[in-house]
Amino acid sequence: MNDFLVADPDKCIGCRTCEIACALAHAAKDALIAGTLDQDFHPRLKVVKIAAVTVPVQCRQCEDAPCANVCPTGAIINKHHSIQVKGEACIGCKSCLLACPFGVMELAPQVMQGETVLQEGLKVVDAAGGRSKEKLVAYKCDLCRERPEGPACAGVCPTQAFKPVAGQTLSLYAKQRRKACAVELSRLPPQAAEHAPAPGRLS
Repeated sequence: MNDFLVADPDKCIGCRTCEIACALAHAAKDALIAGTLDQDFHPRLKVVKIAAVTVPVQCRQCEDAPCANVCPTGAIINKHHSIQVKGEACIGCKSCLLACPFGVMELAPQVMQGETVLQEGLKVVDAAGGRSKEKLVAYKCDLCRERPEGPACAGVCPTQAFKPVAGQTLSLYAKQRRKACAVELSRLPPQAAEHAPAPGRLS
């Protein structure tokens, strides 16, 4: 079972610190120059602010990931208990963007060793004749698998709104919930049990 991150909207204050930490965690080491980011800002999660709630939205690491199922080149794989994108195999077809039910897949220029990667073959026709085009690849939350400290967003959140969840612990969590439910049911008076609706009945 895949690991994932959940964010508590009751704790999120919309400061966007998580977005900054995410972008910096995935930036090339030589992209930081005199306190500035020498590349476009591309966090892999987005803080959504609406009237009723403010909360970060990021990949849920789906077990049967729609993005991976529609990828024509196999660029999206299940690895290390998470869904990962192989940038070198991505052709930027946008199928994953259309398939993702959470809207967390995006395209961004591929960067290697601090340099933007250019497409091979297809050129952009302009007044000068033709020029190489930057290669756009799919990107999303990868749970900072290359970062020993774990997800950068969770590490910097001032209100600790993020909670990393290991897929292997979900069965234990469900067991604890069932036990808590049984305890609550044991506290019901006998009369309540006698008048409880039969299975399959609403009233």
